[in-house]
Amino acid sequence: MSPSIQSASPIKKPLSVGTALPYATRTAMHLKGLVPSAVEDFSAQEARAREQLRSKGTDLEKYIFLSWLRNTNLNLFYRLVLGNLKEIAPIIYTPTVGQACQEFSHIYPFLAPPNAVDGLYVPLNEVDNIGEIIQNYKESIPEGDVPEITVITDGSRILGLGDLGMNGMGIPVGKLQLYVAAAGLDPRRCLPIVLDFGTDNPKYLEDPLYLGIRQKRPDDAEFYAATEKVLTGLTTAFPEIFIQFEDFNTPHAFGLLEQWRDRILCFNDDIQGTGSVILAGFISAIKLAGIPAKDQRILFVGAGSAGVGVAKQLVDYLVIEHKIPEEQAKAMFWFVDSRGVITANRGDTLADHKVYFARNDNGDTQCKDLEEALEYVKPTALIGLSTIYKAFNEKILTRMNQLNQDARPIIFPLSNPKTKAECTFEEAMRFTNNRVLFASGTAFPEYTIPETGEVRVPGQGNNMYVFPPIGLGAKLAKPTRITDSLVFAVSKALSNTLSADEIARGELYPRIERIRETSAQVTAAFIHQAVREGLAQSQKWIDLVNANPASSATSSAPDGTYSQAVLDEVCNNMWAPAESVQQLLPTKL
Repeated sequence: MSPSIQSASPIKKPLSVGTALPYATRTAMHLKGLVPSAVEDFSAQEARAREQLRSKGTDLEKYIFLSWLRNTNLNLFYRLVLGNLKEIAPIIYTPTVGQACQEFSHIYPFLAPPNAVDGLYVPLNEVDNIGEIIQNYKESIPEGDVPEITVITDGSRILGLGDLGMNGMGIPVGKLQLYVAAAGLDPRRCLPIVLDFGTDNPKYLEDPLYLGIRQKRPDDAEFYAATEKVLTGLTTAFPEIFIQFEDFNTPHAFGLLEQWRDRILCFNDDIQGTGSVILAGFISAIKLAGIPAKDQRILFVGAGSAGVGVAKQLVDYLVIEHKIPEEQAKAMFWFVDSRGVITANRGDTLADHKVYFARNDNGDTQCKDLEEALEYVKPTALIGLSTIYKAFNEKILTRMNQLNQDARPIIFPLSNPKTKAECTFEEAMRFTNNRVLFASGTAFPEYTIPETGEVRVPGQGNNMYVFPPIGLGAKLAKPTRITDSLVFAVSKALSNTLSADEIARGELYPRIERIRETSAQVTAAFIHQAVREGLAQSQKWIDLVNANPASSATSSAPDGTYSQAVLDEVCNNMWAPAESVQQLLPTKL
């Protein structure tokens, strides 16, 4: 079902519709002779914008063009994005956003008109003035455009690029564009925030054009005290806001989630979102692999917040779905970090988040690298979140294929951006004799098998399949918190959205062109689960779910199901750009 348009309120500056402004309106606004005479429809504007976009020589130039367009003609921007999502998503988010963040201080003046407000920059030395900062923001936006969702980062671990400081603002901006494009959040009520708490990256401290504060990052005590002030001020000003933590360094990512998840409506996409989307792909892969779930041996390369978050959700899936006891399920996982396989007796002090998966059954065996781990573990699934480019080289991929002759090897190189990916789709296909079950964190091109001419489409474990519907579901149902079972229901629902054709082709995720359709379905499942668990606070959605229970739902267990009535109402609440200029003009001039 196609989501209907949630009509936008008339814009306050009709000139922002550009050349689509009707002649009579121009006359009434005393604009006659001040703009070209042609009056165009939105399709002509889109054609011109698309032409300009494709004329740019580099992806970074395309990013800058699209940012300026978003800040000057919001409706045209989202019409262009939704009509060309497969082409534009890699520009406004990964992989191009990585380069945009690295260059952010150098391109910032060219992303929007002077003094345009496109988020909050909160310096460490101003956290005591967070109330004033928020009040300044309120005064800069139209009345009624109260933020419903924020993505907040401190830039300390941007993608696989490390500490980018204030330059990390490109991530909240890009993520919120995907919330709008994929799930219909209202773009006027999205708030990107960067905590400008300094940087430990000498490149930026020494860059004369760097726009952030020039100091090293605070210690943990100061960091948590400062974030407490910011989050308290934010939730006091906007009590119903949904907060997504994004790209904090690993200890702080876990620490913030643990500290706040039961106090406010919040979510960490690196930990929960990555785990959810990879779980959905893993559910699909297990169905095609040729061996039962209980016999999987899963080797992770990289043990940061994302890797451990993914693994814990896979453990939950094995426990809930396949009734495998937790200790037995946990024993199906091995982790390799920079010092080799993580074991309890390796001789180093493990970070807290690594302890859960540390092996106790290795005896005196210590594997110092991936090659040794591969021979020791003999994995059926290899999952990379290492940010080590080409970590899955020809030798590793060939050996994975040899180890899995009776089943199809599962290989997920999930690191972003492309320059950090453990392998490409083409390499995985070539070195496994085209047998691989593949999902990546970044987009790769289709691969044509030379011998047969068959075209294979790579799976992309893109978090945009899950965080937008989680955000929309949170906005609508207003749950008190985001539980692990809610996120699990999202994974189940996403795995259920595959079409018959996609399943027949062996694909692990739905085509990106269907993302609004799948987001609506996943949101509906999220809302059903929130009501079943007694978390939802919106009486409208509680009543709708109770009147229209999902037919297959027999308990509060997360199964990813939903009713048609709830799906229809979700679609009715998804924002979409206007189809005609009349939807945007004030009724009176």
